[in-house]
Amino acid sequence: MIGKLVRINRAGIGVPKGTLGLVVRKMEGAIWEGEEDLPAPVIYTVLLCGTSDYRERRYLIQDLEDIKVVEV
Repeated sequence: MIGKLVRINRAGIGVPKGTLGLVVRKMEGAIWEGEEDLPAPVIYTVLLCGTSDYRERRYLIQDLEDIKVVEV
């Protein structure tokens, strides 16, 4: 997923739903004691497009939609 263009599916403070971004990092979340049977959460850092200060935000996979780029 790193290097993919994505659309944000969940609105946040200063980031409207539908904002485009580029996935730049993938982090594995921590597993707490007693929760070994649950999968570790995967957190993606997204560089947001269309902002003047090029903000990075972190999102879970369910908050991102992969954008299919069509070559002409």
